[in-house]
Amino acid sequence: MAVTSVRRASGSEETAATSGADHLARVAEIAPALAAAAAEIDRRRELPEAIVDTLIERGLFRLLLPRSLAGAELLPAQYIPIIEAIAEIDASTAWCINQNSGCSMTAALLAPEIAREIFGGPRGILAWGPGPGEARVAAGGYRVTASWSFASGSQHASWLGCHVPIAEADGTPRLRSDGTPVVRTMLFPKSQTKFTDIWHTIGLRGTASNQYEVNDLFVPEPYSVDVLSRRDSGATREPGLLYRFSSLSLYAGGFAGVALGIARGMLKEFIVLARDKIPRGARNTLRNNNVIQAQVAQAEARLSSARGWLLHSFETITAAVEKRGHITLDERMVIRLASTFAIHTGVEVVDTLYQAAGATAIFNDNPFERRFRDIHSVAQQLQGRQQHFETVGQHLMGLEPDTGWL
Repeated sequence: MAVTSVRRASGSEETAATSGADHLARVAEIAPALAAAAAEIDRRRELPEAIVDTLIERGLFRLLLPRSLAGAELLPAQYIPIIEAIAEIDASTAWCINQNSGCSMTAALLAPEIAREIFGGPRGILAWGPGPGEARVAAGGYRVTASWSFASGSQHASWLGCHVPIAEADGTPRLRSDGTPVVRTMLFPKSQTKFTDIWHTIGLRGTASNQYEVNDLFVPEPYSVDVLSRRDSGATREPGLLYRFSSLSLYAGGFAGVALGIARGMLKEFIVLARDKIPRGARNTLRNNNVIQAQVAQAEARLSSARGWLLHSFETITAAVEKRGHITLDERMVIRLASTFAIHTGVEVVDTLYQAAGATAIFNDNPFERRFRDIHSVAQQLQGRQQHFETVGQHLMGLEPDTGWL
């Protein structure tokens, strides 16, 4: 197993094996503090500074960064259980870490000196979100004007990015040979943007996924990458196996981990509730009810099955990619299907247990209503689209699918 030297926020050096188990242990260390802060995270709609400092100290924003930047460079099946374990405690924190981690994979596409500038320090955290905009070609780079939303993790990020179509200096769209627009990801310091607080939502409140904008901002060419290169392993400057995967695949698997973690936390809390709660009009506790017993067993079966398929798929695909050197369309379809299925399985489990918990579930001080809100926010996001089932179904039946989100 590879060993790397990582620098913690305090400036001290430590040597740690780059394994998922090490980082799962770190999650266990911070679990009490994170659980205690969960209500505050939801109320403040952002991660408190003390929690951010703790996550940075434990290296939890560096899970998918290259080892050349003191990152963990974890493989997908090592990485997803960490996101899942954090989501079991607080979904917003897990969501931010997965979003920031997926963004950090851009480091493998940048010139080394640019990657070090953005990600080299302990606060080297990148966030971005979708939205309309344009980048006009200028001497040495681009002038960018745009407004974007859903910038999860931007509250604690030091750099921001955006994905914008390129226009020539005269405003003519730059097109590829197939007629589609050239889109590039622009990277710039957070200090150069203006934020608007729009994040008033039913769930994932702590992600601070606000709106930000720039007006005629100059971005030098080296601080941009072609969006297609984020899906093409041949464009990476890093030799690691992780970078044979696109950030889209890690987003899919990671957000599936968020959903599974929420559902697992719900199941654990429901079992605790069922030991003592006697529903009105009943003689026995919930756990002595035959229907409840069956629902708990089915919830366990659903979660374990979805999780097992997701992780097994990534393990099998990783082994194949290591031999072959690249990922195939079939494998990308499996990742998309297993990830989307895991998200919707999580929703099903949470909905069943929320209903079974009765009126207890509707109160803020009980451990159900926030998980219910969070899981439904996860399912509404791009990675949880029902349309993904249609895309994979088209592929399975020999039709031409839309591969834009693979």
